[in-house]
Amino acid sequence: MNNTNTILLVDDSPDDVALTLRALKKNNMTNRVDIAADGEEALRYLVPEDGGAENPLPAIVLLDLNLPKVSGLDVLRAVRANPRTRYLPIIVLTTSTEELDIVQTYDLGANSFVRKPVVFAEFLEAVRVLGLYWLLVNQPALTRNNT
Repeated sequence: MNNTNTILLVDDSPDDVALTLRALKKNNMTNRVDIAADGEEALRYLVPEDGGAENPLPAIVLLDLNLPKVSGLDVLRAVRANPRTRYLPIIVLTTSTEELDIVQTYDLGANSFVRKPVVFAEFLEAVRVLGLYWLLVNQPALTRNNT
């Protein structure tokens, strides 16, 4: 089941989490935001080990790449390999400037790759555009496992 109001933010930096939450609020996005502080926590949320559906799927996942325990790339790989989460919109939101990271995320099925701008005004605009598109415009794929 999709929870069309929820955003899953996967980021281990308390400062980046606070910045993202502030940007969402400043853009009047009142969606519930669930936070996973590492890749392992994200996988428990999205792909429970028992195969059950403990949590409704979020509308989108904002995924950092540089995570403790399980990397963002490994989270993306596991999410795309699972029928329940295969079509879940995943936006990689990271400070990485490595071309290889961009290529790998798209190879693994990310829907978008966004660099976190250093300047808050630019970050605010990036979050506004992401929210408008992914939460209001985009039509997600529905499968029998997540409807």
